[in-house]
Amino acid sequence: MVNRVNLDQVLEELDATSALEELQGIIEALRDAFLVDHMVYHWVDSAGDQYGCGTYSNEWRERWVSQNYQRVDPVILGCFQRFHPVDWKRLDWSSKAARQFMIEAQEYGVGNQGFSIPIRGPNGQFALFSVSHSCDDATWAQFTEDNSRDLILIAHFFNRKALEFEPGRQPESSRALSPREVDAMTLLAMGYSRAQTAETLSISEHTLRVYIESARFKLGALNTTHAVARAMSRGLIVV
Repeated sequence: MVNRVNLDQVLEELDATSALEELQGIIEALRDAFLVDHMVYHWVDSAGDQYGCGTYSNEWRERWVSQNYQRVDPVILGCFQRFHPVDWKRLDWSSKAARQFMIEAQEYGVGNQGFSIPIRGPNGQFALFSVSHSCDDATWAQFTEDNSRDLILIAHFFNRKALEFEPGRQPESSRALSPREVDAMTLLAMGYSRAQTAETLSISEHTLRVYIESARFKLGALNTTHAVARAMSRGLIVV
C-alpha cells in the first residue's frame, strides 16, 4: 500500500525543511506516499499557541473550529490521556455527541478508519499525528500492522521539525548513542551484514536488533540505512 520510493524522497525533503509553512507540502506528500485519504498534524506549543497542517477539507476544518469540536472529538480527548498510538476504534465513541460527531466527520470525508500518535514534548508541548482512510476493518488492520512502526517514527520526526521552528526555542542536542549502539552502527556502516556484526560483537542477532532499533528511535530514522546515514552526518560514528 505504501509507495516506498516516494516515501524515502519525502523524508529527505522533510529533513531539509527550513520553515514551518513547508510542513503542509510535506504532509500532503506523506499522505500520497502512504496511499491514504488523510494525514494530519496538530501541535500545541509550550506557550499554548496552536499550529496545524493536514489534508482535511477547508470545510471540515472550519466546521470543527466553529462548533468547538475539540470538546467532543474522541480522538483529541482520548489521545490527550494516552502516551501510546491508538486505533480510533479503541477510543470511546459511546456518547450521543461522539456518535453524531463520527457521522458528521465521515460526511466531510474524514474516513471511517483512523490511527493517531500522541506526542509530548518539552515544557508542556503536545502534538497529535493522525492517519485516516475509508476502508473495511480487515484492510485497515493490515495497513496498521504493516506501517505502524514507520508512522510512529515519522510522527516523532515530523514533530521534531515543527519544534525547530517554535519561536524562541533553543535547539536540542542529539541524543547520544550508547557505546554498543555506536559499535553496531559503525560495523553496519562499514558494510558488515547483521550476522557478521553480531558475531564481531559476540552478541546474538536478537540483541543486535535491540541496539539497532534503539539507535533508530534516538536518531528519528525510518530504517537502518537512514539511521546509519544520520549517525554519520552528526559525527556520532566515524567510518
